[in-house]
Amino acid sequence: MANMRCAFYRLSRGMAISMNRDPAIVTRRWGGKLTAPVAACHHAGMSEIIFPRSPRETMDGWAHLPRYIDKIRLHLAGKLHPDYQPNFGARGFDKNWLEAAGVTHEQMVEVVRHSITDGQVCDWVKRHVKRSAADKAALLAKMLNYPRPDDAEGMARLKMRKEQAGLADCEQIKNFVDFIDAEEKRS
Repeated sequence: MANMRCAFYRLSRGMAISMNRDPAIVTRRWGGKLTAPVAACHHAGMSEIIFPRSPRETMDGWAHLPRYIDKIRLHLAGKLHPDYQPNFGARGFDKNWLEAAGVTHEQMVEVVRHSITDGQVCDWVKRHVKRSAADKAALLAKMLNYPRPDDAEGMARLKMRKEQAGLADCEQIKNFVDFIDAEEKRS
């Protein structure tokens, strides 16, 4: 984003601000609607979010692995946005991938720390993670079916997250993979 004055920055899930031509004026954006200007100094600690790759992207047949690697690299560089911290390596799709692969978060952090390219990480995964194509497909199916339609708590959480992000009217968002891609502006 070369022109910082026209860029949108997300403050938290579903909220962004826009720096107008006058950098002293900031406009809040919530759910696609602009609200009253707020003082720029109020958001002095804000930083631009660097989005990791989509959970749909694959490496060695594993969905989510490229995204997880991106999150580790951002964490190691001190640039993983606070919105990603609660699930990082401990919950959600990160945890699902680790369990399916049979490795620990600490192992993956060290692998990424000592690699320069994704190819090196992929080589390590090929050598140390012995899972079948069916196991990899099962992880993707689990991700694409979360939450299941009969999971009332999960569906309520997805609905809440869509509302918070201003995406409540997006009927094509059926699961959290869809939500992540939409929230991170990939769909």
